[in-house]
Amino acid sequence: MLADSDTRWKWGALTAHRLAPDATRLDGYLLRGRATPTVRQLAEVGVRADALREVTGTEFVRAIDRTRYDITVLACVGGAVQAMLHGLARAWDGTPARPVVATGYVGVVYEKLADGLLLRHGADVVLANSRHDAERFREVYAGVGASGESVTECALPFLGGERYATDAASKDRRTVVFAAQPSVPDNRADRTYLLRRAVRHARRHPGREVLIKLRSKPGEHTTHIEELPYQKLAAKLPGGLPPNCRLVYGHMGEVLDRTDLLVTVSSTAALESLHRGIPTAVLTDLGIREPLGNHHFLGSGCLASWDQLDAGHLPVADPAWTARQGVAADGSYATAFDAARRRITELVAADTLPPLAPYYTTETAPHYLPAILARHGLDPQGRPLPGAAREPGEPSAVRRAVREAARGAYRHGVQRVAPAIRRLGEL
Repeated sequence: MLADSDTRWKWGALTAHRLAPDATRLDGYLLRGRATPTVRQLAEVGVRADALREVTGTEFVRAIDRTRYDITVLACVGGAVQAMLHGLARAWDGTPARPVVATGYVGVVYEKLADGLLLRHGADVVLANSRHDAERFREVYAGVGASGESVTECALPFLGGERYATDAASKDRRTVVFAAQPSVPDNRADRTYLLRRAVRHARRHPGREVLIKLRSKPGEHTTHIEELPYQKLAAKLPGGLPPNCRLVYGHMGEVLDRTDLLVTVSSTAALESLHRGIPTAVLTDLGIREPLGNHHFLGSGCLASWDQLDAGHLPVADPAWTARQGVAADGSYATAFDAARRRITELVAADTLPPLAPYYTTETAPHYLPAILARHGLDPQGRPLPGAAREPGEPSAVRRAVREAARGAYRHGVQRVAPAIRRLGEL
């Protein structure tokens, strides 16, 4: 399984276990880049692999021995998935047997639907987290004349946990959790506003505990770069955080175990919360807009503002909407992955599989595709570019030191210098 961030590691590893619950081994690969998860982030996810290795794209293509693996899960951003599909297609060219390749999305698909889907086309299995997504995915593929046979409905693999107890204490909403997102909203004014509203809610309701659930600690990154961490914004609040309001980290499932009301802009945590039957509010304070992703929740019954929540409003989710979004009404997911497992089993048992055939080629996307492949060290035919592929064998100590220093400088530039320059440019 290849992942390029902590959230995609969580999705990919759990998906692998769901697709092949009887598998004897899971080998994990982390795609080297700005969002490569830290040891702490991996531990927080709580999913372990039998082996774990950080690689470049070309190293991953070389490492996937077609005779060693039955299934390869690509849990990466669309461009990386497309590059790996072309690289693996070239590496396995002419071979009668190969691993089954599966991919999909970490959570709610509210932007770049066509772009992301077409970049994932070519995998044997493209997992859709709900009936709603499966229908949209097939429509996109049909719209360009590409096969939609790979689209397979399942569910988010990390939905679980105890159902919410609707006793008197819970109805009083003693624990309110604001699930923050690293890039939504994306500006200081809006993020400061949301933080201040959470703090105001805590001050207005001193009997409640308001938790601001953060995805990463300073210096760490997830799928999206967080240029304005809530930790820094909280440190500048006049008077600081009240005693009943604090920043928390950790596994979302463990936080939800104590949650009476989840509040977010558009985080996938909303679906985890709805699965458990926890009252869930999707904020409208900043408008209902596509860039925020909260438009995805139209018709859910969950849209609400901080003013309404302050006044005691408790959102009630529409069961028909949640069912279409892959959130089982009874909280059971015993059969959610049956179709995916059947398809995987059939493909693994086949004597031969057709070559991987992505929709994007040098004929259909002659300008777009080469740049995507080059970003991962591959030429337009999926072959390693000169100098991109390291010779077999471990690098020397000097080479490792130089490589780590270069990686450190790159990450510092992406995570610290570039955001600072952008902020200066806005002055």
